[in-house]
Amino acid sequence: MNRDPHQVLLRPLLTEKMTKLKEEQNKVCFLVHPRSNKIEIKRAAEEVLKVKIDSVHIINTKGKRKRLGRFEGKRADLKKAILTLKKGEKLELFEGV
Repeated sequence: MNRDPHQVLLRPLLTEKMTKLKEEQNKVCFLVHPRSNKIEIKRAAEEVLKVKIDSVHIINTKGKRKRLGRFEGKRADLKKAILTLKKGEKLELFEGV
């Protein structure tokens, strides 16, 4: 599929775990479009973020079931991409975190 790179990378995921990964292993995490694949994610990241990507790992998480009284609903499913940056590459977006 040919998607706009800004449609593939939805937003960065900033958690304690991801901050630790960035500091120790030079990896960053993004929420991505649920129907995107590793090739699209790598191309979009290199184009939008202007860095070289070494590898892409994907995590699919199912949305949790939640109840409000007798009504049951479901949170949205998420797709996360953990991007490993090449040696010497830095991402300005995550430097202040």
